Amino acid sequence: MSVRMSINQTDQDIRRILGRARTICLVGASPKPERASHRVGHFLAGRGYRVIGVNPGQAGTDLYGEPVASSMEEAAARAEIDFLDIFRRSDAVLPVVEEALNVLPMLKTIWMQLGVMNAEAAELARSRGIDVVEDRCPAIDYPRLFGNIRVDEIEG
Repeated sequence: MSVRMSINQTDQDIRRILGRARTICLVGASPKPERASHRVGHFLAGRGYRVIGVNPGQAGTDLYGEPVASSMEEAAARAEIDFLDIFRRSDAVLPVVEEALNVLPMLKTIWMQLGVMNAEAAELARSRGIDVVEDRCPAIDYPRLFGNIRVDEIEG
């Protein structure tokens, strides 16, 4: 078991990460309005990001204005994914990150939602030059840093 190495992103780091992102692969997408992944995905889509949900049980249904993909590989076949948003338990993150590193060639950011941290997965991604954010939510950070503007209005 590896020790968690905390890398605290500054507001400037988070602003850069959210400002450059365009297409988000949201693993753990849910059609249930009471689920955080549902609310966050809709929030991000409403801010101008293209959000492709991944959930094998919901594949083909529409969510966030896109058909849900059965896998990250299917999502990657539809778009150049540069941001991975993970809604999984911390102990389930490593295989998700390993797969992402193999099937998402344009990936720049891996974002683990509130309460989600995995030192091994974070270290692996960082060793490949990927920015990693743990235990944060873009639907909290975005309005705090950008207000009500859309991603296409952010100067990159």
